[in-house]
Amino acid sequence: MIRVLKALGAEPTPSRPGPGPVPEGLLKALELTIARRVDGLLAGDHRSALLGRGTELAQVRPYVPGDDVRLIDWNVTARTTEPHVRVHLAERVLVTWIVLDLSPSMAFGTAARRKADVALGVTLAIGHAATVRGNRVGLVGFGGATERVLPPTQGRAGLVGLLLALRDGYEPDGSSGMPLAEALTRVAGAARQRALVVVVSDFRGPRDWRRPLLRLAGRHQVVAMEVRDPREQALEPVGTLWLVDPESGHELQVDTNDGKLRARFAEAAAEERTAVARELTSAGVAHVALSTDRDWLRDLAVFLRRKRR
Repeated sequence: MIRVLKALGAEPTPSRPGPGPVPEGLLKALELTIARRVDGLLAGDHRSALLGRGTELAQVRPYVPGDDVRLIDWNVTARTTEPHVRVHLAERVLVTWIVLDLSPSMAFGTAARRKADVALGVTLAIGHAATVRGNRVGLVGFGGATERVLPPTQGRAGLVGLLLALRDGYEPDGSSGMPLAEALTRVAGAARQRALVVVVSDFRGPRDWRRPLLRLAGRHQVVAMEVRDPREQALEPVGTLWLVDPESGHELQVDTNDGKLRARFAEAAAEERTAVARELTSAGVAHVALSTDRDWLRDLAVFLRRKRR
């Protein structure tokens, strides 16, 4: 992904370290690259429990006048000497809502990529899987310069169009936009039918999103894709540093050569992430953590295959 960013001129600069506006060519290139890897791993049809036209066989029953003769099962008819028809599970359109974090903390990254790069890739991967067979995907961006609820659209081209509408970049440190709690409330109001809601975020900042998340999970299937960076969990001994909270803009000078300080930092960071995971699990939300220093797409595929089983 980083090579594609550089090739298309989207490499960060010292004056603007965040992702910034993403060119349309970059989004299309990333979509094609991710689609090749995700095909066969994440794709799948969504079927309802209703009987009707579809591809998955529900039962074979005796023919009654008025049945479509094209549905006659000739093998069963031959064995029983009585006409039988095939009844399939009806397929219905699945609507997926992706709630994408555009807050300043997502522009952070110390490994092969930034958290924003992982979030963009996850959005493209989920969108690719969610738009097969006429299914639709909608997008809500929160915490950044663009705050819009974009209606569900069919096809991968529609997904790229949604992302292009949210490519205005990330707010500078201390200037977050719409909070996650409000974004979840907007999705709850916009999702009229039962849907799949995928929240792609680092879940940093105040945890005031529990109540709207509970309401949303009570009606829809919700999945939390947490994006992490290893330096958020542990400090390296590199001397005196100024640490900045991108969400609030608060600065703190620390001596990273202090072993006790590093131990306290690691302990507090682990406890904070454990608390986030506990909040998500208690709300009935499926949760997976994806890191900037790992093959996030492989980890995502393993998680989704496990949830499908």
